[in-house]
Amino acid sequence: MPGLPQSVLFCCDHNAVRSPMAEGITKKLFGFDIYVQSVGVVNDLEIDGFAIAACEEIGVELSRHRSRDFQELEENGEALSGFDVIVAMSPASQRRALDLTRYYHLTVEYWPVLDPTGLGETRDAKLDAYRQTRDQILKQIQDKWGD
Repeated sequence: MPGLPQSVLFCCDHNAVRSPMAEGITKKLFGFDIYVQSVGVVNDLEIDGFAIAACEEIGVELSRHRSRDFQELEENGEALSGFDVIVAMSPASQRRALDLTRYYHLTVEYWPVLDPTGLGETRDAKLDAYRQTRDQILKQIQDKWGD
């Protein structure tokens, strides 16, 4: 498929909501056509239950996702220079990605995506916020690379 990168790294603050959603959605849309991973600036949270639930509604499985940060990615043999594009979904992850890749020839894009954590008072209101984030990510992926 023309215009598709061979490999994408999504990043956000904790690798617990936005970047795992983006990783899962991209894998669902493109299968093995794109190599996809995700990381956080820090690895201090597990995958968020609301992110799992919101993605499950569209057939994206996230329950087995294991959160990791940039350092852990590199320690496991995944060089940042091996990715065609890094998509940052938070200002902190954009700063970290730019800092870590300043000597590499690769693209770092910033997609401002709503952080749904802390939004909503009830379970339904919280889930709606996560759905908005999921749908925003889905639209950005489709706008960027088609479906």
